[in-house]
This record gives sequence, C-alpha cells and structure tokens, in this order.
Amino acid sequence: MTAPSRLSRAIGTVVGSAVGDALGAPFEFGPEGAFSARFPHPGHGDEMCGGGGWDPGEATDDTQMAVLVGESLLACDGLVPPDVFRRFRRWAAADPKDIGLQTEAVLGSGDPWDMAASLHFQTSGRAAGNGSLMRAATSAVYFARRGREVTMDAARRIAALTHGDRAAWEGTAVLHELVRVALDGVDPLTAVQETLAEVHPGHRERYAVVLAPDWHPDLATEFNGAIWPCLGSAVWAVRTTSTYEDAVRAAVDLGGDTDTVAAVTGALAGAVHGIDALPPRWTDPLHVPLPGFGGRVLRVAELVGLAEQLNG
Repeated sequence: MTAPSRLSRAIGTVVGSAVGDALGAPFEFGPEGAFSARFPHPGHGDEMCGGGGWDPGEATDDTQMAVLVGESLLACDGLVPPDVFRRFRRWAAADPKDIGLQTEAVLGSGDPWDMAASLHFQTSGRAAGNGSLMRAATSAVYFARRGREVTMDAARRIAALTHGDRAAWEGTAVLHELVRVALDGVDPLTAVQETLAEVHPGHRERYAVVLAPDWHPDLATEFNGAIWPCLGSAVWAVRTTSTYEDAVRAAVDLGGDTDTVAAVTGALAGAVHGIDALPPRWTDPLHVPLPGFGGRVLRVAELVGLAEQLNG
C-alpha cells in the first residue's frame, strides 16, 4: 500500500478531527462501550446517527472553533491572537448549540483578549479542560512546516486565549508537535519522548504518565474532559489500532467527553493514515455550522479546501 502524501495527511487531520467530533457527539457523557453496543459491526447501520441535540453528521463547537482558527490564520497570513479571539467572541455571542463552560465564561467576560483567560483562571482556579486541544487540528496543519519550536509555541499562544492554565498550553503544544511529525510521514509515537523534552518542566511528568506506552484510559485520575486524559486517550487509541476507523471507534467507545476525545483522536489518526482512510459513510453527511457567520455551513469539500490552504 502506498503511503499517503503530505497533502493527504493534512486533509486527513482537519477532516478526520471533524468526523471524530460528529461521530462522538451523540454519545457524549454516555457510558463506555455505547458506540459498539449500538453498532457492533462496522459499516452496518447509520453510525453518523445524530442524537443528543445533534443532527446526523453535525460537528460541534470543537470543529466550529477549529475552523475559526484556521480561517483567521489564512486571513491574517499568520497568528494574530486578537483576530482569533474576536472570531471566537462573535461565535460565542451567536448562541452556539454547545460551548464549554470555561470558554463561555472567558469569551463572555468582556475583558480584553490578552487578559480574559488569565483573569478567569485567577478567580476560578480551573482552566485545564480539553477545550484548547479540541480545536487544534487546523493550527497544527498550518504551523507544521515551520518546525517544532514554532508549532509548539503557536499552540501555546492559541490555547492561552481561552485557557489560563499552562497545563492546557502544554497539552495543545504536544498535539501540534505529534501532528507535525505525522505529516512528515514519521510515526508520531516514536516522537513522544523528544516532544516531552520540550514540555515545560512543571508539566512534563504529568504528560509523561498519560503518554506512556503502558498507559490505558482506565488509569485516568480525572474525567476525560480534562486535558491530560483526553490527550492520553487519543494517543492510546492511535497506538492500539492500525486504521483511522478503528482508532476513532475506540475513542468514542471510551464514553465521557466522546466528541472531543474522538476529535483529537481523529486529528492524529487522520495525520497518520491520510484522508483516503476516512470512510465515505462518515464524511458524506459531515457538516459544520458556524453560528454568527451568516448562516454558513461547511461540508467536507469546504473542509478539504481549508486544509489544502493551511497546508500551504
């Protein structure tokens, strides 16, 4: 089998994340194994089933925010944090179906873009959710060609717009770097140790635990809405499977924050396996509404186009 091209991997990252998001959304906060219990045989039954307030194939805030990041990067020819924050705030004000409590608090605070997240963290003491990780597929593709230091730094800066806890910055930086390695055609699992060496020392040990080869999501000490088990679960799903489809199914089957865990898994698995590994029965119904932006709804063709531009 021919290895996927870099462009195929880049498209796989963006579309793969969106597919995981939409596939996992109806099972959010459900029990472990719910997806396989409903769809025991892959390809039999309408797996993009919808439910829980979501239409079949509808992506959530995870992908909506990822699109806003990607479009900002292209419009501004690089990272301009105030522009990303402005787009986030416009989206949040349009009453999206789903938005993380922490993200909603930061974006609705009225505080300046460069202070809102840190002020929220100072008062709440809680900002290590997976909300910066879930939207990282587009920025990971955009910055990948610029090398490890640049892509990890960009991840931290984007994460910091809504998450004041450095734990969220570092986890997002790790995902950026693993995607970068995968886009180069290298197994990202072989880069885990080198990537950990670039994590802030105060956070390195905790990430080393969840990224270890013998870690399993059942060993998590927090709900997978936290950034550590979310990232660890995505790496586990890719490590223990050999296809995009199996990785995402495994992620959804973990239960809990299924849309985000599957979105992060889908980004990494898509970077590894490429766009052709995504089953059409999952990509065909995929759609991404963008509240606050004129009723726009992106289909897979628009996501592919976005990924192509981000890839450069």
